[in-house]
Amino acid sequence: MNKKVSVFLSLLGLSLSLSAQQQDKSWKMVKGKISSPWALDVNPKSVLPEYPRPQLERTGNWKNLNGLWDYAISEKSQRPAINQGKILVPFAVESALSGVGKTVGKDSLLWYKTVFTVPSNMKGKEILLHFGAVDWRSTISINGKEVGKHEGGFDPFSFNITSFLNKSGNQTLTVEVWDPTDEGPQPRGKQVKKPEGIWYTPVTGIWQTVWIEAVNKSHIDHIKITPDIDQQSLAVTPVLTGAASGDQVKVSAWDGTTKVAEQTGDGSGAINLKIANPKLWSPKSPFLYDLKVELLAKNKKVDEVKSYFAMRKSSIGKDQNGIQRMLLNNEFVFQYGPLDQGWWPDGLYTAPTDAALKFDVDKTKEMGFNMIRKHIKVETARWYYYCDKAGMLVWQDMPSGDLGNGWENRPGVLDHGSDQKRTAESEGYYKKEWNAIIDALYNVPSIVVWTPFNEAWGSLKL
Repeated sequence: MNKKVSVFLSLLGLSLSLSAQQQDKSWKMVKGKISSPWALDVNPKSVLPEYPRPQLERTGNWKNLNGLWDYAISEKSQRPAINQGKILVPFAVESALSGVGKTVGKDSLLWYKTVFTVPSNMKGKEILLHFGAVDWRSTISINGKEVGKHEGGFDPFSFNITSFLNKSGNQTLTVEVWDPTDEGPQPRGKQVKKPEGIWYTPVTGIWQTVWIEAVNKSHIDHIKITPDIDQQSLAVTPVLTGAASGDQVKVSAWDGTTKVAEQTGDGSGAINLKIANPKLWSPKSPFLYDLKVELLAKNKKVDEVKSYFAMRKSSIGKDQNGIQRMLLNNEFVFQYGPLDQGWWPDGLYTAPTDAALKFDVDKTKEMGFNMIRKHIKVETARWYYYCDKAGMLVWQDMPSGDLGNGWENRPGVLDHGSDQKRTAESEGYYKKEWNAIIDALYNVPSIVVWTPFNEAWGSLKL
């Protein structure tokens, strides 16, 4: 390409990106902050619009609620009018891309409010409200009525909001968030109220996509996928909501357009498929099978989800010299990669765009690595999807919480001389959220290692 043409197109792209941001005068990126190249591609009218759940895809009836919401920060004892300004969801309030750039702290609450409508093609169905992640304790209300609460900054959650909706017209969604950052007992990774050295800015509130989904009363809630390369089989365990006696679940596995296996069961347990001569997933050959799961009532399909899986095995065993090794598909594969903390200068926990998220994974593979240790953070589901597609092995950390033993006062210094002094409350939050994270990411083929603790941070007797 001619150099002048290349420069012109680059400037044109920059101009169009800036124009997209300037379309809405109620939002602009916080000035004076470091930004990534993708910050210019952030459009408040279409923020992270991609389908957020690649391993349980039901794309026909969903609506993305990301965008400009009203917000307020108040003392814990107050319920303010939520009109202090606009915040760009799903970027944390402390981030530059949120358009706010303010801290909250343990003595304050963060409030969100948005108004949405339910599309006509969703009418007559059950409406589920999904949050990819909210840090940390959130209270969700629809039209002034509390729907439910959630504690956990790294796991997805949802509520059936059907009974809280107005029959027509506008629906008001309110979210109240409390996040003590490093002054509480909850898992929070490297977030501290005074970031310095190896410690990072707090991430308070919504930091992953918010969306609604329409389903029938009888539907597939989620599935659990377990491959077995030694037996050349795949176990799919569906978890159903509203299913009646006699309902059936049909599961089929696909290699492109070729159906390789199909079985039907009653949905009460695992449905086992024979995967003959499986194509094994590895960094050198990241083959993914497609999966279709259908819920049948009187032989009529009432729900269908699409997913994918990999035939791969992660285990510990001895190599040909009798040395204990980490094995992939029963063979020793030397795993090498960076400690990836997943922080963005402009979005903090949240990548500015889906292209930025994918770039990180693909560039790591391009540089010659075959593994990423996702360090004391959990990513959005689409990040794992890109790892699955690229053949990138993942070591998944549990985000640290209560460090104990003087760690807060001596960052980076190990104290091997005493046992962990951790409260029962802290231990309870750790176990609850670690279980929730593993459940949410159980089906991800690229995860080959679960890391419960970083060094000695927050260790406890399991």
